[in-house]
Amino acid sequence: MHFLRSLVFNFATYCGSFFSTLLALPTLVMPRAAMQYLARMLGFYIIFCVRFIINTKIIFKGLDNIPKNRKFFIASAHQSICETFVFNAVLNAPIFIVKAELFKIPFYGWCIKKLGFIGIHREKVTKDHLVFLEKTAETINKETSPLIIFPQGTRIKNNERVPLKKGVSRIYEKANVACIPVKLNTGDVWPKDSFFRFPGEICIEFKKPIEPGLNSNDFMNKLEKEIYD
Repeated sequence: MHFLRSLVFNFATYCGSFFSTLLALPTLVMPRAAMQYLARMLGFYIIFCVRFIINTKIIFKGLDNIPKNRKFFIASAHQSICETFVFNAVLNAPIFIVKAELFKIPFYGWCIKKLGFIGIHREKVTKDHLVFLEKTAETINKETSPLIIFPQGTRIKNNERVPLKKGVSRIYEKANVACIPVKLNTGDVWPKDSFFRFPGEICIEFKKPIEPGLNSNDFMNKLEKEIYD
């Protein structure tokens, strides 16, 4: 039964992603809002699949902590591909910071470029990182959509604790806006590099803003506490 449920879920999510990419192709020549709408619908579709195929409810906490009338960015824990889908359902067309290699994937890369995603070359030299920081700060202050960064750098297990990448503190200082930490446990239900999906309960919690003005060490300590503790 568990194998069958995982098989059906994986097939459903694959089909949803595949067909949403096909539907998105015409929107490449349309205003960005059209593709943002498709991304939002895919987010709701994934929530539906999680709820009714693997019998798991997704609970969002702290949505009232998201500022309404001022700039901010989100620093989220990253355990699963799940959050990259469902954030679209509860946030206003979020812009993700992703690995630059993803832009090379046919069709998918075109779509995320259209959505305004920002690519980072994690192994590149300092000059590339300076350009990246400038572009990220500009995006935060120019766009109405929130920017999301995964400061752990990659997906990890729910009980795993890794040091956060210092780039998030540089974004915090450069943009000079509040940071919203997000704590979650998606890896318990939808673990990385695993065929199986497990029933349970997913909680995605938006913590209170970390206001601008902290030094790098204080910011990183506070962000780690909010994401892990």
